[in-house]
Amino acid sequence: MRVALTGASGYTGSRLLDALLAHGHQVSALVRKPSAHPTLARAGVRVVGGDLRDRTAVNDLVRDAEAVMHVAAVYRTAGHPDAYYRAVNVEGTERLLDAAVRCGVRRFVHTSTVGVHGDIREPPADETAPFAPGDIYQQTKAEAEALALAYHRDGKLGVVVVRPGAIYGPGERRLLKLFRAIARGRYAIVGDGRPFYHPVFIDDLVAGYLLALTHPEAAGEAFILAGPRYVSQGELAETIARHTGGRLLPFHVPAAPLRWLGAACEAVCVPLGIEPPLYRRRVDFWTKSRAFSIAKARRVLGYGPTVDVDEGVARTVAWYRGAGWL
Repeated sequence: MRVALTGASGYTGSRLLDALLAHGHQVSALVRKPSAHPTLARAGVRVVGGDLRDRTAVNDLVRDAEAVMHVAAVYRTAGHPDAYYRAVNVEGTERLLDAAVRCGVRRFVHTSTVGVHGDIREPPADETAPFAPGDIYQQTKAEAEALALAYHRDGKLGVVVVRPGAIYGPGERRLLKLFRAIARGRYAIVGDGRPFYHPVFIDDLVAGYLLALTHPEAAGEAFILAGPRYVSQGELAETIARHTGGRLLPFHVPAAPLRWLGAACEAVCVPLGIEPPLYRRRVDFWTKSRAFSIAKARRVLGYGPTVDVDEGVARTVAWYRGAGWL
């Protein structure tokens, strides 16, 4: 197919781009600075410069496309005002949806997040669990997902929503600090270590995306794409320690003071446009449970993640070491 892809310069988007090309699809990719990604054009990708706030660039991206895979988003940082999240995650999605309708796109795969479900008190949650977003990133992702599915209900577009778990794997940077801290013996578990974390290895996630793109029964549905199982924060940290040869500090850090400190850092840094060294949403990583059922994706899509946390962490550690990151 002719596929229009957003987020091609990011971690997930770049891996998805490789998979699309390997499967013979023709890809157009939206990137902010084409000159920073010279290999894309050499790989046969039609590169469009701009971002989701640029209507002209979005229209150019989607022209002649049969499918759109929307991965780009403003992720959770504290250095951006709320209006910026809404401009990209919600208004940018609407701009892309409108362009897809005008161009007669057959399939629109929209990336949401399991974070829209908030803290899972009675695990595991499935796609029917109520939305309880806990920050502006999750709020705008929930709004964008609802908007995309409304286009499907109105008969404008065939939409599939993907809600990934916590993405990790070779080359991923968001968890790199955690891996480094544990490898160097400088990490203490925050809180009691019991909240759940549901990772998905990048290879499994990409396979799920490709199923969402092509499966005839996927349209109009939302799918949680996560790994084979969820783990506690304590088990995750211990697994990383085992594979890095590191150790955990022999005490736990209370979460409440960190949350207060994060709020103080945000109050000082955000008005200055500075990324805080600690913020409340980072504390959520340790204190809120993320535990999900992938039964629907297994049943409808044939989704079958194969990389367990132990194997995934081992492969990630090996890559980090080979790249000199660890």
